[in-house]
Amino acid sequence: MVEPGRSSENWALGPVLAMEEPFPFVCVGCGDCCRQRRDLVLSGYDLYRIARRLRLSPRIVAHAFCKSYVAPQSCLPALRLTPDPKTGNCRFFEGNACTIHEARPLACALYPLGQSIDPVTAQTEYRAQLPLCGACPEGRTLRDYLEDSAIPERAGIDARWAVVCTGISRQLQAAGGPDHPHFAAAVRRIERALYLDYDLGDEFYPQFQQNTQVLMPLLARMLENNGC
Repeated sequence: MVEPGRSSENWALGPVLAMEEPFPFVCVGCGDCCRQRRDLVLSGYDLYRIARRLRLSPRIVAHAFCKSYVAPQSCLPALRLTPDPKTGNCRFFEGNACTIHEARPLACALYPLGQSIDPVTAQTEYRAQLPLCGACPEGRTLRDYLEDSAIPERAGIDARWAVVCTGISRQLQAAGGPDHPHFAAAVRRIERALYLDYDLGDEFYPQFQQNTQVLMPLLARMLENNGC
């Protein structure tokens, strides 16, 4: 299932990598992973971080730089960064560099890794695709690469996001998905809770917790009435 915040690339990858396993890859800033990208799906935390970097509300960033849609497999609202209409590149790729590098989405920070999170245990696994760029220094491990990309700093939020989104997805699908008469209204309310209703002056995670605590009973009431 492609969840919000997961790249829609088909990660035909190798085995799971252990933290201390050699991972000889270092980004050299060529920008190839930023060109012709049409598959960068954001999590709510990704959107919040970009909004903070741009000093714009999440709602404005979503409207200006993203396409909102319902992911067919999960029935969840999702946001995909739209490419520059002239170049087809990421909108934040300028002068061979990322203009929001410190707030770049998870999929960008992970490249060339794919990440999977168990929705029950929240255990995270990493697999690598064959990179077509970068340097290959010896003596580096997966842990080194993740720490350089600041992945451990956000790992708890990303794991909780995956668990919550999976739970909501299952709830929507059990209710009939798009066939439910209140599905569209439910999706709009979920989108607000996951992506839009955030104050940039406060930290993301407490707001995410509050939003989902309010959402879950409301969603249950919306979906229990099937219009019959």
